Amino acid sequence: MSDPSRPTILQVLPKLDIGGVERVVVEMTEILARVGCRVIVASAGGRLSGAIERAGGEIVRLPLDSKSPLTMRRNAGRLASLIRAEQVKLVHAHSRAPAWSARQASRRTNVKFVTTWHGTYSENMPFKRRYNAVMASGDRIIAVSHFIADMIRERHHLVEDRLRVIHGGVDAGFFDPATVSAERMARLARAWALPDGVPSIVLPARLTSWKGQALLLDALPLVSRRDAVCVLVGSNQGRDDYTKALLERARALSIAGRVYLVGHCEDMPAAMMLADVVVNASTRPEAFGRTIIEAQSMARLVVAADHGGAVETIEQGQTGWRFAPGDKVALARAIDDALALPVEQRLAFGAAARDYVGAQFSIATMQEKTLDVYRELLG
Repeated sequence: MSDPSRPTILQVLPKLDIGGVERVVVEMTEILARVGCRVIVASAGGRLSGAIERAGGEIVRLPLDSKSPLTMRRNAGRLASLIRAEQVKLVHAHSRAPAWSARQASRRTNVKFVTTWHGTYSENMPFKRRYNAVMASGDRIIAVSHFIADMIRERHHLVEDRLRVIHGGVDAGFFDPATVSAERMARLARAWALPDGVPSIVLPARLTSWKGQALLLDALPLVSRRDAVCVLVGSNQGRDDYTKALLERARALSIAGRVYLVGHCEDMPAAMMLADVVVNASTRPEAFGRTIIEAQSMARLVVAADHGGAVETIEQGQTGWRFAPGDKVALARAIDDALALPVEQRLAFGAAARDYVGAQFSIATMQEKTLDVYRELLG
């Protein structure tokens, strides 16, 4: 029989690979274990499974990454059995396909159901709004930004008392420039074969078209510093055709020698320390944009498209620069403004950005606000 003073929380998501959603689940596992809860994380597994276990969570492997209606129905039964067997008190879903299964399981077992709306979720097909609506069906719905909260209100006409805005957080201890040694930076620069003494413009994001890598390539020839290099950090996740298209674009723009596609990076603090400017060039609005606050926490100069979550994480000209989405000229101009800062101003700007993020977007704040949601429901 489970200990009633140690409630069991079930978190569900598709996979435990690298990404903002997965890291939120790790962070919530850490705080839940710390306050005495038992945490079960159900997913199809992935490279962050070990991080869940180190954080104090237990792993249950289910094919929750599947969008097959039959598999989703079976997952609902599996989750319901798990909820009963482990006396789960609350289920928290972080993505749509597993949320459909988790909602059915929660209803069958009469446990509380929470969703976090991590993405913008397009509605470019007739059935998509219905598919997305599961994320608006929780006893509490968490939006990762005011931008997302407004979108949920517009699309799904929520009862307001179920909606909570909880921004993502950054680990200021992990993303801390003081902890990154010169040796770590040098090792990464050698691995990537970066040239010395030239400005580096880094875009950290998985390689997919809406993340704006092509836009940054288009802007690079317009940047005043003709020696500046562009470093695209992120896995293509099997999108080899997109990688090939980026390389062909660089050649067509006569900038191939200034463009580095370096793949996935395990040491993102060191990667950001190698950057003179960190760019978020997403052509669609980001729900939140976690790499922005990570770069700010590293005291980097940040340039981001002026839409979505970036509007809430960048104070224009104070903690970064925002540019008109999709505008290569505006992007190049913002990069020029950042690179033109004298060293002393650059250091002061970076320090202000780090202070701002520490005050507004800490992991501790995100964790505590999410715990408050659980307390509302569980008493």
